[in-house]
Amino acid sequence: MIEHPQDPPSAEAKVQFELDTVAAPYVKALGLQVIEAGPDRTTLRMPVTPALVHGGGVLCGQSVLAAADTAMVVALSVALGGFRPMTTVQLQTSFLRPVPGDTPEIRLVCTVLRRGKTLAFGEIEVFTPDGRLAAHATTTYALL
Repeated sequence: MIEHPQDPPSAEAKVQFELDTVAAPYVKALGLQVIEAGPDRTTLRMPVTPALVHGGGVLCGQSVLAAADTAMVVALSVALGGFRPMTTVQLQTSFLRPVPGDTPEIRLVCTVLRRGKTLAFGEIEVFTPDGRLAAHATTTYALL
């Protein structure tokens, strides 16, 4: 669908604007893009660029961690109806397979598991373009 100037921005465009506004400069450099934004599930993509590939020829795990943490903040912001200050309490990540450096992108599928008054819990699955699970993370955030 082509958006015309009079059309209201999509939910994804609104969330992308929010991400671009609140993210730290190094997080913005990851190039995260919001694909789907829903109250229980949000999906982002991250291009695999040469700057994120280490000497072993695979996507650097630290970039995946930063992307997963940021993607879950985005998902929680959607679930909360807008960005709200929060901080990561726990981020547990398992890397299941390497992502080759010539992979065009990864997808981060975030599910909000539970939102309380002061804590929120989530799950992030990181997929390669062929649908293979490359990493899995669980998170806990303190809502400030």
